[in-house]
Order: sequence, then C-alpha cells, then structure tokens
Amino acid sequence: MEAELERVVTRSRQGPFVDDCPSRVVLNHVANRWGTLIVTSLHQGPMRFHQLRDNIGGISEKMLSQNLRLLIRDGLIDRTVESSTPPRVSYALTPLGRELASLLRTLIDWITCRTDDIVAAQQRYDRAAGESA
Repeated sequence: MEAELERVVTRSRQGPFVDDCPSRVVLNHVANRWGTLIVTSLHQGPMRFHQLRDNIGGISEKMLSQNLRLLIRDGLIDRTVESSTPPRVSYALTPLGRELASLLRTLIDWITCRTDDIVAAQQRYDRAAGESA
C-alpha cells in the first residue's frame, strides 16, 4: 500500500513527464501553436468564430474548429449559442482558461520582447553550422 501511494505521489509530481499522464494531453492542446494563440486571443474577451480566425493570422477554419473543440472539452473555453437567426456563437474563457491565458500572455510577452535576441542567436548558429559543413 505504501509503495503504491509513493508511486502515485511521484507520478503526480512528474505530471506530463510521465508518458501516460492525462496532463500531457492537456499540455499538447495548450502548448501547440494554435492552442496558445486561441487562448491568448480570448484573453481580450469573448469573440465570435470569424473574429478569432481573423485575429490569428494563418489559422485555417478547420484548425480553429478542431482546436476550439479540444479546448472546450478541456474546460478552458465556453461556447455560447444565442438563439437568433442565424444563431450567434461566441467563445469565451472559463475561469480556468483565464488563469491559463494570464500565464501564456507572460510567455508571449517575453518571446516578443526577446525575438531580436533569439533571431540573432539563430543567425550565429546557422553561420557556425555553415562554416563546419
């Protein structure tokens, strides 16, 4: 019994580093390029499908639909349908999604702030790799 408890505690501390941990699935939904941009876009407030699509350059309607479905299932986004003709569908972050969006916003701000440094490092690497080839 004690060994089983230790295994469960160790596994929960490792989270997505364990291959069959459910948190890995959620990490894949959130940390892919579209999941991150969808959640962060909704940090501004509720949006309709076309607003999200237009806000996220390069995302196809199919990819947006697929990712929204996953994020809704994960409890990060709510989908609201207003009964009108035609029906109006909007998407908004849940409290869990708002918490995540704040963290992702920090990451995106850091990447935006450091993009010049990262591009310079990539160029140095590429030059060095080209010289050694």
